[in-house]
Amino acid sequence: MRPEHRERARIEAATRVVDRHVASLRLPEEVGLEALVNDTLYHERRRLERERGGDARIAEDHAFYHRVQKRLRHASARDLRELLDQIALRFAAEIVGNFDDRVYKFSTTVIPTGLSVLLTAMSPGKLGSLSSLRRGLSDHVQIQGSVDHVRKLLDKGTLVVVPTHSSHLDSIVLGYAVHLMGLPPLLYGAGLNLFNNPVTSFFMNNLGAYRVDRKKTAGLYKEVLKEYATVALELDYNNLFFPGGTRSRSGALEQKLKRGLLGTAVRAYVGNLQSHREKPNLYVVPCTISYKLGLEAETLIDDHLKEVGKNRYIIEDDEFSRPKQVLNFMSNMVSLDSRVVITFSQPLDVVGNYVDEEGRSLDPRGRLIDSSTYVCDAGAPVHDAQRDEEYTNELASAIAREFARDNVAMSTHVVGYALLDMIQRDNPEMDLYRLLRTGGRSPSVLFSDLASETERVIEALRHSRRGPRLSESLSQDPQAVVTDALRAFSSYHTRAAAVRRGERVFHEDRNLLLYYGNRLKGYDLGRTLASSAVASHAGGPQA
Repeated sequence: MRPEHRERARIEAATRVVDRHVASLRLPEEVGLEALVNDTLYHERRRLERERGGDARIAEDHAFYHRVQKRLRHASARDLRELLDQIALRFAAEIVGNFDDRVYKFSTTVIPTGLSVLLTAMSPGKLGSLSSLRRGLSDHVQIQGSVDHVRKLLDKGTLVVVPTHSSHLDSIVLGYAVHLMGLPPLLYGAGLNLFNNPVTSFFMNNLGAYRVDRKKTAGLYKEVLKEYATVALELDYNNLFFPGGTRSRSGALEQKLKRGLLGTAVRAYVGNLQSHREKPNLYVVPCTISYKLGLEAETLIDDHLKEVGKNRYIIEDDEFSRPKQVLNFMSNMVSLDSRVVITFSQPLDVVGNYVDEEGRSLDPRGRLIDSSTYVCDAGAPVHDAQRDEEYTNELASAIAREFARDNVAMSTHVVGYALLDMIQRDNPEMDLYRLLRTGGRSPSVLFSDLASETERVIEALRHSRRGPRLSESLSQDPQAVVTDALRAFSSYHTRAAAVRRGERVFHEDRNLLLYYGNRLKGYDLGRTLASSAVASHAGGPQA
């Protein structure tokens, strides 16, 4: 957020939250306010107990909450309101981000050129003019889908880009893609760990990212966070939300989306209408980010399989935290001539309807509708928590549908799925976790059999009504697809997911096969492949 808006946003977010709580109190004011302060103290103390250490920020928090506790003993209603204001303002001050035009210019010009030099250094023949160096990185970021549609909406309202999330690289590559599209930078929330990372902290602190401390569990903190996002939208900052909340541990597309930040779009829309803004509309843009290789795949799938991903929001030490690992990943991406494919879906309004290029909402039959009527009562726009929750649910369902439709299936996804499916069929008595651990009866399959299975998977995807899109590499013959995937599997990971030796393919890391294959979950492949196998058998030679 730009300096001229930071203080306004901080005060507005904190004040709104506290005012709502005060207005909703049914108990005597002192009782209700004291309960809210105590609840916040409880959650913050628990957090601080888990975060013991010499960090200056932790020491300051201890001192602040000690002062709050001391004042609480003999606090009047007025004192309690003041304490709540102080806590909420403190939360807001932690959250609010900063934007520096100079850093943005540096990050979108100098850094891509520098990365291109590093990534092409192994191939001197690729080194050329400055312009060719700048193209080096952009050549590996493919932008497709409703790009022109999104550009046209920029002048008609505020954008909320909601991408899939499988890597810490997502915000970087998407930010660069937005720059290549000629759009202004996006405001987005980033985990506190990224601000502590020496590689990323400088840019996070100067490119508008606001801090999201996932270790803070107090309800008041979460409310202030959401309200800050609402205020930012009302101030016409184009936003980036990861509706999955955190990176997908399993490798699968997010289908159960977090409603918290998504709900701010409806609130901001109502606020814009109430303020009679000239351009009140908000446009939600689903976006899928597809990688052939997963930077943090090993760490994420391990976390998933240990079943801690569901109750741990942050991984402190993964591949992204190691600069050499990131550079190695990007080098392999270049050497494999691989692309990060970013697909923009058709934009939606805040309740999940498609919008046309003029920013007008469309019903399921393509007829124009007035989206403001969804949030009006007796002709006036109003906030309604229960109603807005339902609209947010509808929006989440629409986003998940677009994720599935515009997901890009790549060779590693298809071959990972095909190979693991073959192993499972050969070992029907084993559950998944035992199979992943032991590998089953045989350590390998015939290359030709894997190519045939890969072909079946591709055909099943091609005829799926829900998606996905197929990458260009899947138009090759099946053997070439398998070869492409095996090359990728062997190029980067500590241990190859699978390798070819002679006429057989050996499955070396089945966890990685699961991670890549999970990208194809949700397309009913199991049932489709089983049906095709039965049909093929029934149509075969008769005895």
